[in-house]
Amino acid sequence: MGHGPAVKLGKDYASGYKTKLGIYMFIAYTIVYAIFVGINITNPAMMENVFMGQTVAVIYGMGLIVLAFVMAIIYNHFCTAAEERLNK
Repeated sequence: MGHGPAVKLGKDYASGYKTKLGIYMFIAYTIVYAIFVGINITNPAMMENVFMGQTVAVIYGMGLIVLAFVMAIIYNHFCTAAEERLNK
């Protein structure tokens, strides 16, 4: 049984693109998260407001989780396309 031999990996010509995209997405997420932290520092009472049956803190926090998941899917899509285009 066991697994077969490891795949030989060559040069990844898409690595520069993937790195830039990852950095841009990281910065975007960091800004959204910093706004969340800033609101909690400067106006914590705002997070206690109820919206659609939940506090703003819960909605914003779940939004951050969903945003991270969506960004991961977007990153995977664009990186896969770049690898197929550049690593022929």
